[in-house]
Amino acid sequence: MTTPPPPYGTYAPVPPMSPADEKLWATLSHVSGIFFSLVGPLVIYLVVKDRGPFVRAHAASALNLQLTLLIGYLVCIPLAFVFIGLLLLPAVAIFGLIVAILGAVKANSGQWYHPPLTIRFVS
Repeated sequence: MTTPPPPYGTYAPVPPMSPADEKLWATLSHVSGIFFSLVGPLVIYLVVKDRGPFVRAHAASALNLQLTLLIGYLVCIPLAFVFIGLLLLPAVAIFGLIVAILGAVKANSGQWYHPPLTIRFVS
């Protein structure tokens, strides 16, 4: 006889990641924000958030940064009609690039990091 399948909605516990894998995924969460904006950190947060506290914190930080940058871009759009937004838009983009690179470097070296000037939407 075979063992019946588990009831719908129950899954096997997810094993924790090794420290090297946690550093890799934490670094990728910040780098994916540079290339894929909000989608990259969101996917990483949803997929690997339960595999370790380090990767969860960095994926949440990268996601919070991208959400804050999205708000900054949305504020710059109406301000572009007054020409202030045309000056602020590159500043927001450069800020996002620098902070994401700093986050990736900190994650790769195994340090905890919370980006400056970001709103905590996800913890």
